[in-house]
Amino acid sequence: MNFPIETEYLTKNYGRVKALDDLTFSVAEGGVHALVGPNGAGKTTLIKILVNIFHATKGHATVLGVDSTSISGKAFASIGYVSENQQLPLWMRVGDFLKYLRLFYPTWDRKLEFALVDQLDLPVERKLKHLSRGMRTKAALASALAFRPKLIILDEPFSGLDPVVREELGQALVLAREYATTLVSSHDLAEIESFATHLTYLDAGRLRLSEDVPSIRARFREVELTLDAPAAVPENLPSNWLHASASGNILKFIDSAFQQEALQSEIFHRFGTIEHAAFNPMTIRDIFLAVAKSTRKPVKPAPLP
Repeated sequence: MNFPIETEYLTKNYGRVKALDDLTFSVAEGGVHALVGPNGAGKTTLIKILVNIFHATKGHATVLGVDSTSISGKAFASIGYVSENQQLPLWMRVGDFLKYLRLFYPTWDRKLEFALVDQLDLPVERKLKHLSRGMRTKAALASALAFRPKLIILDEPFSGLDPVVREELGQALVLAREYATTLVSSHDLAEIESFATHLTYLDAGRLRLSEDVPSIRARFREVELTLDAPAAVPENLPSNWLHASASGNILKFIDSAFQQEALQSEIFHRFGTIEHAAFNPMTIRDIFLAVAKSTRKPVKPAPLP
């Protein structure tokens, strides 16, 4: 299997703060890979290392088979990159901006350019400085897709955009799956859940989860057990039973390694015959909230005065 992006023990320190902490992961060829996590998780630092804006403190990364520290010049003929605060030549008209870029990319596809302009409803005769932030982001995305790059890297492209623009950008990325692998970072799952094929979750610079979306959905379930006596959270729960709670005769938890037969056997072993068991599928958002809470240290209550 080809991996357009690979990292091994990637670490980036800012003084005493570790933005990335021994990060080892890979992005498989094809699809839209969402890099998610809270603000400060290390997403932007990782992307800037991948495109050779930052250098790692330790470890290394490869992009399209090339060490990230060697990414420059001609290498970007195969990489489309758009960042949240990307600077554009605001004095140029949209059409002139795209025309200017054609000269730098031998693989620039005029038919694809026209299709993107039409799909994203770009006003080619207007100057970039007169466009809204959402329109400028769409122009930047069109410029990053029109040359059919092998790899598309987007750093928080949806931040602050209205839902209609986010939907249009998402549709453009779905179409780009025909020829490119995409890595797109976001701190908001609602922005990318509808079109992401893979999800990688970072928290405090560490990798917490990295899988294709169907696998993630398949292995997480919200479990609710109705016992025939008052419920209590047992000790020594399996490590994949997250956030167990009890109320009345009801015991709830999240199973992060769901296999129905194995779970039913474990439930019978621990509780005997029960009145009812429900194994409910979870949204991607709820799954990531569960994973995030499981990695947080419990907050100790402040001592009473």
